[in-house]
Amino acid sequence: MKLSSKADNILEQINSKTKLGDLRKIAKDIKKDHELALELWSTGRFLPRQLAILIMDNKRISQELINELDRDMQTHPSIERNQLIDWLMANQIHKDKKTTALIESWENSPSALQRRVFWYHQARLRWMGQTPPENTAELLAKIETNIAKEEPEVQWAMNLTAGWIGVYEKQYRDRCIAIGQNTGLYKGEMVSKGCTPNYLPEFIAIESKKRNL
Repeated sequence: MKLSSKADNILEQINSKTKLGDLRKIAKDIKKDHELALELWSTGRFLPRQLAILIMDNKRISQELINELDRDMQTHPSIERNQLIDWLMANQIHKDKKTTALIESWENSPSALQRRVFWYHQARLRWMGQTPPENTAELLAKIETNIAKEEPEVQWAMNLTAGWIGVYEKQYRDRCIAIGQNTGLYKGEMVSKGCTPNYLPEFIAIESKKRNL
């Protein structure tokens, strides 16, 4: 795609030293500009794609577009790929009831990234402190059965869901702890200072204590 002068000017402001806060400032000046977003996305570069997500018009985001973005994300290393889909979820998909509703159809999607969003969304519904949805028992049964054989990017989100269930729903806490013990996922993983380990027995103990739960 031949880029417009507007896109070229934006790209000149982005380099290896650009931080997320800088992208947010640029996006605040641009506001919504879906055509510009698609131009920036077409570059294939990570930071311009993060900016593109910020300035998309969520009213124009469809399952078809999400599938296209998903395919494009496959060209990135796994860390960038996960960051892009999580960024899209947080900044666009969750901003509109229509696209949030799409998430519920992604549990068995052929796309690992969309399955990740399904489970990340279930975790988010709980850590936001709302009354947990009534599907907890069903979700836990699926996590117990499937987490060990899922793709790593999906495992992380399933694990996060089990973690927040264990924190907020005491009646399931022992089951959630057992998932971590039985799978061994993230056991011994090093985390940055101040961050909570992903290993479920540790995650649940630390986050429950923070909330006096």
